[in-house]
Amino acid sequence: MADPKDAQEEHDPDTAEDSNHDPQFEPIVSLPEQEVKTLEEDEEELFKMRAKLYRFSSDNDPPEWKERGTGDVKLLKHKEKGTIRLLMRRDRTLKICANHQITTMMELKPNAGSDRAWVWNTLADFADESPKPELLAIRFLNAENAQKFKVKFDECKEEVRKSTEEDSDDETTKKVAEKLEELSVKEDKTVEEKDQVEEKKEDVKAEEKK
Repeated sequence: MADPKDAQEEHDPDTAEDSNHDPQFEPIVSLPEQEVKTLEEDEEELFKMRAKLYRFSSDNDPPEWKERGTGDVKLLKHKEKGTIRLLMRRDRTLKICANHQITTMMELKPNAGSDRAWVWNTLADFADESPKPELLAIRFLNAENAQKFKVKFDECKEEVRKSTEEDSDDETTKKVAEKLEELSVKEDKTVEEKDQVEEKKEDVKAEEKK
């Protein structure tokens, strides 16, 4: 027969081991939460898809393709400036592996005949902060995803081209307006000078009559 004292100790909450005990410790220093900006807050996301990125390393001997990271490739349009850039971050670390503006000169070409990979050149990629020219390649899960990327990429190129032409037309219009204003000012000065000459002639005639 069990000792009642032992049974009491077994069910005593002060002596029984609490298997769910989870001590919480208050932090010594309380740090305020800080908002981390990615510079994407002012941009509209036009496209997003998972892919793997490579860069061509010409420094190696022999030159070779080197993997730069796997993650989501995005096409982002600035809400005010209207510029469009390609941005890609690595999974987990979110470190940037591609960051450059889309230009009308860029052309996606199939990589070694693959239907799910593209190759293109950029004159200024900012993935390493300082801009430098890069030959990049991107590979998607399948041909369908690769085609969706190309369609959107080309749409962005066309949008950039139209925006550039509009800016060029606006600049031309502005220059023409400035030239017209300049001619108008010169014409006003010429008329004013003529009036002054005529007034002087009248003054001379009046003096002669006296």
